[in-house]
Amino acid sequence: MIRRKDGFNGERALVLPQSIVHEMEENPIASMLHITDIGYYPKAWFHFRDRTEPISQFVFIYCTEGAGWFKAEGREYAVKANQYFILPAGKPHAYGADEQSPWTIYWIHFKGKLAAYFAQPCARPVDIKPGIHSRISNRIDMFEEIFRTLEMGYSHENLLYACSTFYHYLGTLRYLQQYRDAIHPESGHNDIVTVAIHFMKENIEKRLTLADIAAHTGYSSSHFSSLFNQRTGYAPLAYFNQLKIQQACRLLDFTDMKMNQICYKIGIEDTYYFSRLFSKIMGMSPRKYKQMKKG
Repeated sequence: MIRRKDGFNGERALVLPQSIVHEMEENPIASMLHITDIGYYPKAWFHFRDRTEPISQFVFIYCTEGAGWFKAEGREYAVKANQYFILPAGKPHAYGADEQSPWTIYWIHFKGKLAAYFAQPCARPVDIKPGIHSRISNRIDMFEEIFRTLEMGYSHENLLYACSTFYHYLGTLRYLQQYRDAIHPESGHNDIVTVAIHFMKENIEKRLTLADIAAHTGYSSSHFSSLFNQRTGYAPLAYFNQLKIQQACRLLDFTDMKMNQICYKIGIEDTYYFSRLFSKIMGMSPRKYKQMKKG
């Protein structure tokens, strides 16, 4: 990937060594489907790549916020939030972030005997819209699991587990309805508060407004806010902030992400505001929380 000189605030990326890629190409399991590069770019200002010389990997890009575009096989497509696409291997292509509203993307370069099968239906943007049956947050957790596994090193077992999980990850996209239907929603799923909380969780990386959440339920902001407060005892945005800090705690507990990376993972760009909000909700600073958990 080519990017501006100072990178993107909160970015994370791994490029697997060629020797490891060759090892996977020779393995009967990994040769079916394996990752060569993986990363996450939040608010990727000036992100642009033009490959006139084709590469041997397929390129998966999942946009969770903002917008971008790509060109492949003589056609250009606009990409918006909650869409993904897969660029074919062996063919020139170009892609980049929107200049006004740059995308936040999860991206993976991959190869394997089954790679073309998963890539074939995704030559144009594919929607993954949040809804009461969606499991977007689960899929993002799965991406993080793959990333953390590879981050732990390239042992034989780590590589095979990452490959197996990636197979499942692509399956959740290729067979989207089956993935959503596999876990039945809990009873009362039509209740607007349950719907709203699910919507918040599915959009934990974004900065939702009260109007955004109310619109998803079909109610006016004032009526929705009143109903939500009666049911939970909290204003909707205060509850959303609690969910964001809950996710931040998980990331502090189970990853080695830096504070600015965690901020972008929960839709907060200002690290000082994040620290104040975390302290208000948890009663201690993020750093103290992290140190306490280590002890």
